[in-house]
Amino acid sequence: MKSPKLWLFIALLIVLITGSGYWYWLESERQQILGVKGIASSENTAILDFYPHISKAERPKDPFEFPIFVGKTGPATSLYSGPNQYPFYCMTVDSGLGQPDVDNQDGVGVPVLSEQSGKIMGYSKDCTVKTRLQYFQITEDERITPVDATADLSQSGLLLRVEQGTINRFIYTIVMPINAEEIGSQHGKAKWNQRLIYQFNGGSGIGYRQGRQKATRVIDRQLEQLKLGYAVISSSGNKTSYTYNMLLAEDTARRVKKQFTSLYGEPLYTVGIGGSGGGLAQYLIAQNSDGILDGLIPLYSYPDMITQTTYALDCDLLNNYFTFRANDRNAWRDWTRRRHIEGMNAINDFPQRAGFLQPLNQLMSGFVPSFPDGNSECINGYFGLSAFINNPRQGFLRPFFADSVVENTNWSYWQDMANLFGTDDSGMGLSTWDNQGVQYGLEALKAQQITLAEFIDINKNIGAWKPQAQMQQEKIALPFGHNLPIWLTLWGNHNITTPDDTGVAPRHQGSLQAMEKAYRSGQVFIGKVNLPIIDARHYLENELDMHHMSASFYTRLRMEAANSTPSNQVIWVAHQSFNPTKLAFEKMDEWLLNLKENPSLSVADAKPATLFDTCYDEHGNVIASGDTVFNGIWNNQPQGTCTAKYPMFSTSRIQAGASWAGDIFKCHRISIDQAIAKGLYTGIDIAPAVRELKQIYPDGVCDYSQPDMGRPQDLH
Repeated sequence: MKSPKLWLFIALLIVLITGSGYWYWLESERQQILGVKGIASSENTAILDFYPHISKAERPKDPFEFPIFVGKTGPATSLYSGPNQYPFYCMTVDSGLGQPDVDNQDGVGVPVLSEQSGKIMGYSKDCTVKTRLQYFQITEDERITPVDATADLSQSGLLLRVEQGTINRFIYTIVMPINAEEIGSQHGKAKWNQRLIYQFNGGSGIGYRQGRQKATRVIDRQLEQLKLGYAVISSSGNKTSYTYNMLLAEDTARRVKKQFTSLYGEPLYTVGIGGSGGGLAQYLIAQNSDGILDGLIPLYSYPDMITQTTYALDCDLLNNYFTFRANDRNAWRDWTRRRHIEGMNAINDFPQRAGFLQPLNQLMSGFVPSFPDGNSECINGYFGLSAFINNPRQGFLRPFFADSVVENTNWSYWQDMANLFGTDDSGMGLSTWDNQGVQYGLEALKAQQITLAEFIDINKNIGAWKPQAQMQQEKIALPFGHNLPIWLTLWGNHNITTPDDTGVAPRHQGSLQAMEKAYRSGQVFIGKVNLPIIDARHYLENELDMHHMSASFYTRLRMEAANSTPSNQVIWVAHQSFNPTKLAFEKMDEWLLNLKENPSLSVADAKPATLFDTCYDEHGNVIASGDTVFNGIWNNQPQGTCTAKYPMFSTSRIQAGASWAGDIFKCHRISIDQAIAKGLYTGIDIAPAVRELKQIYPDGVCDYSQPDMGRPQDLH
């Protein structure tokens, strides 16, 4: 061990072992904010009948009368996405909108206090606020400044009217460029260029909160377009930090747009913009419904959230194996070797923000401690995701709620989707995650990047996530506060299955019901979208960022499978010093106006002649452009110029033999003998390992030449 690291490690141990007064567990550190004090039921219990697929289901007529006028309140229950979820934490104060409206005196929800006396006037379980207007001025140096509606603004620069309120319990925002004479009017639109942007936002969320949406944030993200006369709409319900329920997101987006069109009429077009979860939301809303979006600009996108969890939840299993379970842990201190198993990038000598957690946890487990000599996307990008998304006992939203609510709520993505996917006998949301039959590192074995002994050791010991009902909360010490949490259950190791009497760690079986519901309810991108798409991203693989460029090509492969020619999708990859978003809006405007002026044209035929797959350098110069520039291993073609410049990485499931489309929840399995006969181990003398393979996989290994077992046959 290097000396500075050794002293840091020793100092940390002294604090942790001797400083009992500094031990704080997440459980005891919880703020006792009066969150939801009881779990209410919703009057709206209907969910849209989406059989056979949500895209075929007719949306019901909305009984709510739009527009919502100033001083009035929007609908508090969704139109067709099912019952309201409780508990639900209000964030109107965080958004600069003051306290929510009182809607009960039963102690359900957040307390609403009198501004004069500070006494509780009542409670709000649905977090509604009355619609109101604000005004902002954009100064010459592009500062966003709130202005008084009574001031003389006739000589001012760009003026923006911001309308905010709540729809479906989420905070909506409408930003309209106006002139000074229109101050005080909810309908003025003299500066509008008739183009509308729907702003989506990303993050990882598990529901249970309203979300924050500040007017200045919405303005800042689209300031360039607002200066050109675009109007912008958005909702906290369309930020995946607050929910990944895409049926609820669609329901909310439809109503927010209805509020806009009720006030201003139909726009020339509506184009979506948003990164990460805000990108995949565009793909799914466009696939599942009509009438909301006309064009998409997904940034840093994935095809969807749920198929991403398939390999993302492998990360901590592999981290746990490399750190604690590997027969030869030193062999995995070369981080480039981990890449062969994880698929995503890993780099030697790349520092970890919390690298001291490894030796601490190794010491606690009885191993000789060592500091990590590198880093991976699995750690740098996905650390904590398994606890946040998959562990019902964790839930980093716990501090918002009272103890009784915390103990009666399952804090997971699966629970957020329970209305769609269903629950098990213990009330836990059904999960789609499955790793039965997965041969981790199979492609690395065939490429002779790992030995047969290593292949066997990985698959005997990697295990799986325990059933939801058996999971326990993470143990996290906070001697230095929340900014430096000390994970004492690194990689969620206490929630991973351990080897049984046979020496094999059991695998996990996902719910076929949940998988089918995920497909039918439109939570999975199956490639059926026929709108103009400019899919843009920075190249971040060398930063070990979770937004890997290969995700854009998973999307393309699914579109190819569904449509044969996905020429309505253009992919741009740029050096992180160049932002291509402004150019994307210009090209999208040209594309959509072509369609508007020539409605008989197909989406592909209306595409501007200068618009191709492209990669850009740090100055915004085109490195290469055309149909073949991104060719590579993902489509079994010779490497293109852009993939040579910006190398693409894969995932743990691709490294296990799955396709690059990444759309298999549960594989069909064949016996080891059938796998040998079929050539799954071509080039490898597998005979010495047959007995152990049959022990590891008594029910067979994945045959990825067959389709997803979880996908309904009528959707193939």
